[in-house]
Amino acid sequence: MPDLALSPAEQRRRRWRRLRVPAIAAVLVLAGSVAVLRMAPAAPSVDGGPLWFDTVQRGELVREVRGTGTLVPVATAWIPATTDGRVAEILLRPGAQVEADAVILHLQNAALQQEVVDTRLQLEAAEARLARADADATTALLAQEALVAQTEATYEEARADAEADASLLGDGLVSELQHRRSSSRARSLQTQVAAERKRLDVGQRMRPSQIAEQQAEVSRMRALLALKQEQVGQLHVRAGMRGVLQAVPVEVGSQVTAGTNVARVADPAQLKAQVRVPETQARDVQIGQVARVDTRNGVAEGRVSRVDPAAVSGTVLVDITFVADLPRGARPDLSVDGIIEIERLSNVLYMARPSNGQEGGTISVFRTTPDGMADRRQVRLGKGSVRHIQILEGLREGERVVLSDMSAWDQVDRVQIK
Repeated sequence: MPDLALSPAEQRRRRWRRLRVPAIAAVLVLAGSVAVLRMAPAAPSVDGGPLWFDTVQRGELVREVRGTGTLVPVATAWIPATTDGRVAEILLRPGAQVEADAVILHLQNAALQQEVVDTRLQLEAAEARLARADADATTALLAQEALVAQTEATYEEARADAEADASLLGDGLVSELQHRRSSSRARSLQTQVAAERKRLDVGQRMRPSQIAEQQAEVSRMRALLALKQEQVGQLHVRAGMRGVLQAVPVEVGSQVTAGTNVARVADPAQLKAQVRVPETQARDVQIGQVARVDTRNGVAEGRVSRVDPAAVSGTVLVDITFVADLPRGARPDLSVDGIIEIERLSNVLYMARPSNGQEGGTISVFRTTPDGMADRRQVRLGKGSVRHIQILEGLREGERVVLSDMSAWDQVDRVQIK
């Protein structure tokens, strides 16, 4: 109840004193609330134990690409069947050491063997026709030679008669008519002798052509018989080279056609590595580049000898030939890792390659600070290698960065490393 003895001014002063303390308190509470609302949220803490860190370095960056593959022989030969046949017997199995003339398996082809018999009979018939043609030509030549000899003898007699008649004509012992007859006969026989000699000469020159057709037929049949006999011999499939029998992809009783691969032989003394490189990294791989091949028993030095022009299932096949001896235990089909040196970059910034670091891309990483905090940085990357990648912008030499997956902290730009 207000004090009626006090003046209105005094009453106002007392009311103000009673309300001042709550008003000030309310203002302070309001100011504190505004300050709290304006304060930035505390940086979340991250356990640094499982994190992967690296320090930015400057120096030479060796660009490398990696691929996995196997050791394969340099010299490998597939052996095809040269004719149709049925596999009758397999003498050697994969893994056997073979010489060039080693028989791997036998094929059977009854039709081919019958063809050999038929061809041999045809050859014998052709040889008989050739002999008959040769005998006929020889007989004709002998008959012509006899005719020439007989004509010459008759001519000599006629010439002698003509000469005798000419001598007797002067003595009047023969008539002019007889002399003319003997002389005419001698001239006629002389012409006949010349003609028969020409016929003999033509016969001698034509004799080779008269038997050439039969000789060609005999030669053809001999070549055909040799081919058939060779095909019969090739029913015994041989290795053809010294090495190790790697595969026999047929079984006894199988029917194969000419051209079918029935065995594979390789020389295990000379091996090369065939590795598959991701096609995104294979664009810089060139013939002649230095490479290392890890055989699990040691590392062998080599060089790129071939790059497949086509990609298969996202990878490119690369051949690596060795420049030194392979480690012990190296053998065909052994799994290996190949590392190919692409180039060397001098005086560049680089760091270990994060899981999401792609060449020429931009990534976000956390850079650590001396106070135990880590702030987000945008980093532009350059060329990459198997383990390291070039830094173009965003970091400096000596800075320490977190390379682990920090996708769980994408909503913050600053974290505290515990």
